[in-house]
Amino acid sequence: MMSVEAQKTDDAFNVDLVFTKADLGDVVPHDNDPVVISVVTVGRKVHRVLIDLGSSTDVMFWTNFNKLQLSPDMLRPYGGCLLGFAGDQVEVRRYLDLSTTFTDGTASRTENIRYLVVNASSAYNMLLGRPTLNRLGAVPSTRHMKMKLPDLTEKVITIKSD
Repeated sequence: MMSVEAQKTDDAFNVDLVFTKADLGDVVPHDNDPVVISVVTVGRKVHRVLIDLGSSTDVMFWTNFNKLQLSPDMLRPYGGCLLGFAGDQVEVRRYLDLSTTFTDGTASRTENIRYLVVNASSAYNMLLGRPTLNRLGAVPSTRHMKMKLPDLTEKVITIKSD
C-alpha cells in the first residue's frame, strides 16, 4: 500500500491519555462494536466515522462526498490503488484535503486531513486510519467506546462513540 502523504509526528503533546473506570460509566453493553464517532467538516457534522486502526489511509466514501455537496474541482489526482481487506482493489476517485474538527463539546481540535475519495459501498461515511490517529496523538478504546486526544492546550478531548 502506498502512503498518501508522509506524516510527521508531534511529540509536543505532554498529556497522558488514560482510560479509567469512570470512562465505563456511560457505556452500554455491546458485542465488540467498533468506535464510530462524529466529526465536523466543511461546516457540517458528519456521523458514522469509523475509527479504523487497520487502515493505512483516511477514506471518504463517494456517497458522503456527494451528500456534503463538495465540488468535484476540489479533487486532486491520485496515482495509486487501494486494496481492501480481502485484497480486492477499490476504485479511488481522487483525494482532497479538508479541515476536520474533533470535539467533545467542551474542547476541540481542527486538523487538515487528506481523504482518499473511494467509490465503494459502506455503512460508514468516512474512515479515519493510522495517519490521522497518529498525527492527532489519538487513542481509541473499544472497551470504553471512546477516543481520547490532546487539544492544542494539553487538555484531553474525549469523544464518545455514536
